[in-house]
Amino acid sequence: MSESIPPILAGHRALIVGIANDRSIAYGCARAFREAGAELAITWLNEKARVHVEPLARELGATLTAPLDVEAPGQMETLFDLLRSRWGKLDSLIHSIAFAPKEDLQGGLLDCSAAGFARAMDVSCHSFIRMARLAAPLMTQGGTMFAMSYLGANRVVANYNVMGPVKAALEASCRYLAHELGAAHIRVHAISPGPLKTRAASGLKDFEALLNEAAHKAPLGELVDIMDVGFACAYLATPFARRITGGTVYVDGGANVVG
Repeated sequence: MSESIPPILAGHRALIVGIANDRSIAYGCARAFREAGAELAITWLNEKARVHVEPLARELGATLTAPLDVEAPGQMETLFDLLRSRWGKLDSLIHSIAFAPKEDLQGGLLDCSAAGFARAMDVSCHSFIRMARLAAPLMTQGGTMFAMSYLGANRVVANYNVMGPVKAALEASCRYLAHELGAAHIRVHAISPGPLKTRAASGLKDFEALLNEAAHKAPLGELVDIMDVGFACAYLATPFARRITGGTVYVDGGANVVG
């Protein structure tokens, strides 16, 4: 762990959902929160993923690990029951999962099936709403919730296809949740990183061209990495960002401001 990061999140308890490997955005968030002093709960999708995630959880000193497939009935409730019994509170929720069936993702929006659209929306968007409902009662002293979006939510990005409308719905959900949860001092952020070489992104057609374009047009002249995203979220979880909520926070070197 880096000794240059002050423990500004000491005593903070964060649930990290979405680590698949050490290139995942969720892993960058977990590392950043841990370096800032937070205690972690980390989930894995299934037994196949568990063998990759558990060593990372041990490396990060995670207090809790548990399975979470948001499509498995009852599994999310079981996870939050565990958090309630072991921790009694939750300070941050990081939702970094998305899915669309390959045939629906790689075809145009016109060709997306109703079933594929519904599944993409459920896993990538509505699961965040369900998590927020379960997390809010544990955020007794306020807290922060994060969901990962992308520029394709509000601008057409070639080959992003069905995920564009789905991420637009996710960003809108963050705004509405921020409104509903504000009285409880719970802040909600949609985080929009620039393109990153994650396993999920590998399913997009011509992804390397997208990376090159992003680096070329970003005012800072370079791509972001998972730690850039993690440290941005860690900052937003601190009292320094206590009056920030409901917006989409771009972590992309400024690329979103360039047409």
